[in-house]
Amino acid sequence: MEARYRARRAGEAGHVPNGVAGSSLSQVAWPMYVGWGDVPATPMWRLGTVAAPRPPRSTPDTIAMLPRPDALIINLALTGMVPTREMTPHVPLTTSEILDDVARCAELGATMIHVHARDAAGLPTPEPDAFAPIIEGIRRIDPELIVCATCSGRFARTVEERSGVLDLTGDARPDMGSLTLGSNNFVQQASVNSPETIRGLAARMLERGIRPELEVFEPGMLNYGRYLADKGLIPTPGYVNILLGNLGTAPATPGMLGAFLAMVPDSWTWAVAGIGRYQLDANMLAIASGGQVRVGLEDNIWWDGGRTRLATNAMLVQRVAQMAEMAGRPLATPSETRARLGMIRVPRQAVGMPGPSPAAAASRA
Repeated sequence: MEARYRARRAGEAGHVPNGVAGSSLSQVAWPMYVGWGDVPATPMWRLGTVAAPRPPRSTPDTIAMLPRPDALIINLALTGMVPTREMTPHVPLTTSEILDDVARCAELGATMIHVHARDAAGLPTPEPDAFAPIIEGIRRIDPELIVCATCSGRFARTVEERSGVLDLTGDARPDMGSLTLGSNNFVQQASVNSPETIRGLAARMLERGIRPELEVFEPGMLNYGRYLADKGLIPTPGYVNILLGNLGTAPATPGMLGAFLAMVPDSWTWAVAGIGRYQLDANMLAIASGGQVRVGLEDNIWWDGGRTRLATNAMLVQRVAQMAEMAGRPLATPSETRARLGMIRVPRQAVGMPGPSPAAAASRA
């Protein structure tokens, strides 16, 4: 898959994926979600609109190009901590499986890759040595893809354990690290993120020049993110994933998304993720509301709400691409995604250099 993806990129200017064969999405009644607060109203009944062809992904011109304002960023969360081989044969657990999925999904339009690592037994691990070959492999597939390494606390407890992956250098160095801005309950487990831990992780990312991928499950977490930004602990403008549909936190409804968006600073980039059966709902809300999409088997292993068919990461990404085409939103290229987030690719020889001091990074934010 890596070789095929590189050959395709070298030989053509990109493409808009075709719709998922046999999908019923062509009959989806797209709602016209109005704007909330400062978010403009966006008419979404545009089923006849065809997205323009994607520009080349990797040229000097596209590295510096301004991103199209309506271009959709697809953030792929492909493994996570919960799915097991017993739950689904499609979850990628080994390095080679993860890289195969990355290559497939990058070809379909994913430009951000949210990475979790597993050990030899298939269990989640925070060990940097488990992340390094995954991140290095993604760089070989496409060095412009944005790589976010998880710093989750669901199994790793201390700041030292959770931040180990941030110390990787060279091609193994992640572009971003996940930073959940509060504690919350999942169905069977708590995710504990104390203020001390959040500030500690944020400081380490700042020291290393690694951008935080903010994750929020309640609107109040965004308020804390704004506080950290005001204190110079996280750079701005930020990127934030709004996670909806978890039983213990915010439901996946337009009104609840509006409550989150009322808290998002105007200059920040926001994406929506849906947990479990609410993933498709969240995908549609994000596209219709002008946001970005997080999708993948980390959040949902099923294709349909009735849980009759298991999904693959490629299926989920392709469905988002089809919905974006129906809504008249082109897919962002990797270079557009980097430009949108202010993360122009660092030259290879410079990767691994020490990051800026917290004061210097904060002054440039």
